[in-house]
Amino acid sequence: MIEHTRILVAASALGAIFWTSAIMAQGQGEGEMPPPAVTVVTLKSEDVTLTSTLPGRVLASAEAELRPQVNGLVIERLFDEGSVVEQGQPLYRIDPRSYQAAVAQAEAALAQANAQADSARREAERVGALRDRRVASEQTQDSAVAARLAAEAAVKAAEASLQAAQIDLDRTTITAPVDGVIGLALASQGALVTASQAEPLTVIRRIDPVRVDVTQSAAEIIRWQRLGADAALPEGVDRTVSLQLADGSTFENTGSLTAAEPRVDETTGVVTLRMEFANPDGLLLPGMYVQAEIPQAFLRDVVLTPQEGVTRDRRGRPIAMVVNDDNVVETRSLEIAQDRGSDWIVTEGLKDGDRLIVEGLQLIGEGMPVTPEERGAEPAADGEGAPAAGEAAEGGAPTEEAPAQEADPAQEDAAPAEEEPAQEDAAPAEEAAEAQDDTGN
Repeated sequence: MIEHTRILVAASALGAIFWTSAIMAQGQGEGEMPPPAVTVVTLKSEDVTLTSTLPGRVLASAEAELRPQVNGLVIERLFDEGSVVEQGQPLYRIDPRSYQAAVAQAEAALAQANAQADSARREAERVGALRDRRVASEQTQDSAVAARLAAEAAVKAAEASLQAAQIDLDRTTITAPVDGVIGLALASQGALVTASQAEPLTVIRRIDPVRVDVTQSAAEIIRWQRLGADAALPEGVDRTVSLQLADGSTFENTGSLTAAEPRVDETTGVVTLRMEFANPDGLLLPGMYVQAEIPQAFLRDVVLTPQEGVTRDRRGRPIAMVVNDDNVVETRSLEIAQDRGSDWIVTEGLKDGDRLIVEGLQLIGEGMPVTPEERGAEPAADGEGAPAAGEAAEGGAPTEEAPAQEADPAQEDAAPAEEEPAQEDAAPAEEAAEAQDDTGN
């Protein structure tokens, strides 16, 4: 029993020695840890066209509201709602009978005026002949000429009345003033309509091409203008405008900027810009909400920087961490023009060839040495990775051995727990042995 107790005590002491050695080895390994690994992206400078994404609405390139120009009853509708119509195509017919009568009356008045004009003309000729023979007086001749002129003027008035009556008769057939797609019929057969009424009979819209009106704040326009002539779009740069639809997709056809309203709205402080887009499939409809991406400036030698590599300091200014030639971390303050997809367009703070840190930022700080790894690079082979693992094991391997080191204190606590009962059992065992020796003696 005594021998068993001595074995337990020796084992506990040996475990304590091993645990102390592991702690010392860990402390030495921490001082020899390799620099932390970070993922970097090597930046490249390029020329970039800056764009603005502006909200707007689609407008028909031509829109006509059909209203009657004469009074009467609608007796026929000659179109299908939602169909494509051509200029001059009949759409409505209004009862023409009263207008046909007016035309007939005007024709009769014109015939009467022509007869009176012929009579006055012959009378003037007779008086002129008598005047040549000195039979008629000069006053008689003047009166005959005046009567002839009045009769001819009456003929012209009758012709104008006939023309007006004919126009009214023609207006009983309402035709399409423009090509386009016709909307819903707002007047049915038998409806009483009046000239120039407020309610249109229908609306025709030309939707190929379409116009898009967008708005831009005056402050943004000033900011673009202050970039100066160097940022103006040079010849040969793509100036087309693209559209993003309400469902997030991009419209297949591009357009161009056609006009800009030369004033700022006093209420909203914006300027209206107008663009035109081909719409052969009729996908764009008037009133549809869209976003237009418009090229507005051209910058040279800027850097497209991944957004995950850009953070903010306490003042909200954009900063980035880069790895210099000595593999030491540097912090750069940035000037950002705008975003493009998942990148920032950086005009100052970064240059061609800089290695931007995009992963591992939480493990590093200014001036720290790091081990950069290019994002997207091929992973190391198994044979190449084995020595690194061995070196890590010699240095303490805090990442892999941490669980084992955390378990050692538990073993330390367990050892005394086992030693205490062993020591308590040792005393009675020794007393029993001494008693046995005395008895034997």
